[in-house]
Amino acid sequence: MENTTKTEQPIALTPSAVTEVKGMIERKNLGNAALRVGVQGGGCSGLSYTLNFETEITPHDLSFEVDGLRVIIDQKSALYLAGTTLDFSKELVGGGFKFNNPNATRSCGCGESFSA
Repeated sequence: MENTTKTEQPIALTPSAVTEVKGMIERKNLGNAALRVGVQGGGCSGLSYTLNFETEITPHDLSFEVDGLRVIIDQKSALYLAGTTLDFSKELVGGGFKFNNPNATRSCGCGESFSA
């Protein structure tokens, strides 16, 4: 992983989200992979959230650490994600990763896409 990190933290991760991501990295044997959080066009509300594992940081990325977990966000996505909290729930119905985005003016029922 390239050492071009910045310390801005546009989003927060709950302890349960950090624990789940760290567990996934360990179960998939991904070593020092980081969590890449992003926004892309698509979904029923116009914009969709993305979550991926990443080992490369570009000069256009923001990177920060939460409880030992490296998080990467491209600068364009950071504009839409500012103030967002990423949470994880193990509920059987409606569980999984959830974004609480104060910039979202409308969200779809599944919570995977939004309008800003």
